[in-house]
Amino acid sequence: MENYNFRKGLINGIITVLLIGLQPVISLSRPPIIDAFTFSTITALFMAIIFFPLFLIERFKLKNLVKTESNDRIRSLLSGWKQPRNIRLLVGIGIVFSIVPVLLIVGYDLAGAVNSSLALKSEVIIALLSGYIFLNEKRISKIQIFFCIILILGLFIAITQGFSELFEINLGVLIIVVAVIIFTITHAFTKSGFDRNEISPIQVVFIRNVLSGTILLFTSFIFFPLEGLVTVLRPEYLIYPFVMGLDWGFSLLFWYRTLSYLQIGKAGVIMSLTPITSAIFSWIILGDEITPFHLIGITIVIFSIYMIVREKKDNN
Repeated sequence: MENYNFRKGLINGIITVLLIGLQPVISLSRPPIIDAFTFSTITALFMAIIFFPLFLIERFKLKNLVKTESNDRIRSLLSGWKQPRNIRLLVGIGIVFSIVPVLLIVGYDLAGAVNSSLALKSEVIIALLSGYIFLNEKRISKIQIFFCIILILGLFIAITQGFSELFEINLGVLIIVVAVIIFTITHAFTKSGFDRNEISPIQVVFIRNVLSGTILLFTSFIFFPLEGLVTVLRPEYLIYPFVMGLDWGFSLLFWYRTLSYLQIGKAGVIMSLTPITSAIFSWIILGDEITPFHLIGITIVIFSIYMIVREKKDNN
């Protein structure tokens, strides 16, 4: 049975919005000597290290619960990851997320913090479609389609500064959109595992980053100079991937918890609030300019989100 609790999902979603809003800012704050690939590699390894004790604690609690309670759900969460379909799912997630972080960080570097967070909101459309196509979630209504179009209009106003830069291709935005398509579809399949109560958010975050960190590390050894990796291991540089790993890891945890409570379409819509947090953080930390077109675009996005969420809630 699908775990559905709107209030819990909303709380986890808001925490995720705050954490994701910081990610472009952290990435852009790093010294130029740390390239995107090395940054992604060390970040993934830090996430695996950070979540290893949480993974062990969760398994310890589940084992104790199995001894005291006869509960199929608990046994499934403890051992469900061993099923072939979930092993395939986890390996697939690990491979996908050895690619996605590199694409995102390159995109952040090219697009800037505010435009990056806005480009990430293409996830709304993809999440609604993914939920409908892959998870048999409820039909997308005409109102949702209309406000998805309005939302896209708001994104275009902000990113192109009132359409004045419409024909200037922002490569960073395009790269981020490609990454969004990849990870949103992957999240749809991940949610199916949550709905079956066979995997937990902590298991996914830990196993995903062990696999992706290992893949990125071996790729780095094969294709990139070892000096670049050694340089980043100096304490004054290591703090950046550590902070990113902390932020990214817990944003994943709270995102997967959001997915365990909400339909992927609604969860993706809540994530559309991240341009606001990114704009505020980039203004405070990086001193980035927030233009009137950013404010107009963000306002349109917020209103569109409200209308889409209200429509889905009314349908439920």
